[in-house]
Amino acid sequence: MTKTANNLWFMTAHLIIHLEQQDNADGLSIIEHRMAKGFAPPLHVHHDENETFFILDGDFRFQRDGAVLHAGRGDTIYLPKGSVHGFRVLSEQARCLTMTHGRFEDMVRAAARPAAMDGLPEQLPPTLEQQQALASICAAHGIDLLGPPID
Repeated sequence: MTKTANNLWFMTAHLIIHLEQQDNADGLSIIEHRMAKGFAPPLHVHHDENETFFILDGDFRFQRDGAVLHAGRGDTIYLPKGSVHGFRVLSEQARCLTMTHGRFEDMVRAAARPAAMDGLPEQLPPTLEQQQALASICAAHGIDLLGPPID
């Protein structure tokens, strides 16, 4: 059973925290991301943690240090700390797991809101205020936003 505190809306995605960093000796977080076509975070870099994506469903385009990578169901994408990266959902819907150590889970919790239902939030572009708030929260958690989402 997913705790309400682990069922979140982040930007226009629905996130479920399946493993909290506080619940294991290694400080590992496993977060499921459910997203609609076109979902893409800003181009960014994590200074404190590596990030691993395991694709459950859907098609993705990743960019890592300028290289373009395509991923689909069953693929794993590893993004080491310090790599400049982003991704975009290409299919109508997509699901993936991210596995991280460090402050990524804390950033997600700080930037997200409780999910009002078991689905995606309204798919609206972020306002300037939302973009600025996300940039500030990310910076406070060792993540720098470097530019717009990848194409």
